Amino acid sequence: MLVIGATGYVGGRLTPRLLAEGHRVRCLVRRPPKLTARVWHERVEVHKGDVTDAESLEGAFDDIDVVYHLVHSMGGGDDFAEVDRKAAANVAEAAAAAGVRQIVYLGGLGDESDPSGAAAALSPHLESRHEVGRVLASGSVPVTELRAAVIIGSGSASFEMLRSLVEVLPAMITPSWVRRSRCQPIAIADVLDDLVGVAGLEDAMGQVLDIGGTDVVTYQEMMVTFAEVAELNRRIVVPVPLISPRLSTHWVNLVTPLPIGLARELVSSLVNDVVVRDDHDINRVLPRERLGFREAIADALARIEDREASTSWSDASLASRPAEPWNYDPSWAGATLYDDVRTRTTTASPERTFRTIEGVGGRRSWYVADPLWKLRGLIDKLVGGVGLSRGRRDPDELRVGDALDFWRVEELDEPTRLRLRAEMRLPGRAWLEWRLRGLPDGGAEVTQRAIYHPKGLAGRAYWWVLWPFHGVIFPRMLRRLVAEAEEKAAAAGSNGGRARSPVAAG
Repeated sequence: MLVIGATGYVGGRLTPRLLAEGHRVRCLVRRPPKLTARVWHERVEVHKGDVTDAESLEGAFDDIDVVYHLVHSMGGGDDFAEVDRKAAANVAEAAAAAGVRQIVYLGGLGDESDPSGAAAALSPHLESRHEVGRVLASGSVPVTELRAAVIIGSGSASFEMLRSLVEVLPAMITPSWVRRSRCQPIAIADVLDDLVGVAGLEDAMGQVLDIGGTDVVTYQEMMVTFAEVAELNRRIVVPVPLISPRLSTHWVNLVTPLPIGLARELVSSLVNDVVVRDDHDINRVLPRERLGFREAIADALARIEDREASTSWSDASLASRPAEPWNYDPSWAGATLYDDVRTRTTTASPERTFRTIEGVGGRRSWYVADPLWKLRGLIDKLVGGVGLSRGRRDPDELRVGDALDFWRVEELDEPTRLRLRAEMRLPGRAWLEWRLRGLPDGGAEVTQRAIYHPKGLAGRAYWWVLWPFHGVIFPRMLRRLVAEAEEKAAAAGSNGGRARSPVAAG
């Protein structure tokens, strides 16, 4: 298999899937170092080349059975259609010369004719997607063109635009086509299943096949459903006829983290209905169950907060869920997360420093700004939360699952990591963690990180209201913890030892 676009959203998830299926994979990339972040990069062949440069493709297609064409230059400038046209022509020619058996291309849904049979006006983005399919098919290699609408998965541009708009805005004034245009979104897991399933499938060769989930929805219904699945308050969507796609693009650019070029092409495509046509439905050649829109959203959001709150997602193995954020997704992909990161070094050993950190909270309090912590606990109690009254099970030691004031111990790996999950009432989710790294001189480097995943506009406002207090509390807390560890080490007469200082007795 040759994957063109292995550093992109779909290609980056397809490549490990092909490896897991037992295929030998070659990746055509312009910048090979971009692949080194992938845990699977040593298991693939890498060919440096650019699909717009025919000479650079020499040798890339040799001994290849199936080519996956997953690149496009949308958002890369006004000439993106010409760039993609040239790239498709080069791929078709190189594949034919090398004797490739099949090209699989992922394009975009959109009917090119209205019910009367007349030509329909597609957006420039969708028209370019269709044109690429025609250029590929003009060669001698059989092409399977899969056409999809909005792909649901963390990191997908369309999904990230949807997520940002719904999470940030409790009410929206939108173009009228948001209520009128129909879409058949598809889960990224189903996209990958279809891409793998059509490889070598005789009935799929030379075919244009539409792929989609089980639900046809309007964009307004998509926003309302996203809010429900994400447990946000119901979003108010007011469509009006006076908002143009150009104005919508600037609004999307303001509210979401997507680059404006990408946002412009996505917004321009929303005016078209993008639904599966019965006579092109992939189920005719590859029948199977697919996820509905609500299930796809839930799958994409299932572990979204772990994008930065833990390292498990970044170690994405071949069995990782494709809807999750991966460590090489674009910087604008994944949930909005705020953090406060502080780092200090100490002469105390990692073991001694960890035991000091392990003793925070309860009767010992949080080492700094006690009135502020008590005020936060009182406010939490007044709004129905747990407050600070739970204390801790043991004054010195913690276990995973322990309650710690209004926190819960989520991860504990002595002496390298302690992570607490907030259980106070707040418009979002929060964690407080410490990571320790041993130094050659026997000391330790301590990184303290407060992480916050806001829920809606109120969640974002909450973070920024408290931000000045974070600047007072968090650096002083880390400084005090490090000083306490060094005092305990000095009292014990060494950098190690299990001795507890008198103050640690509570």
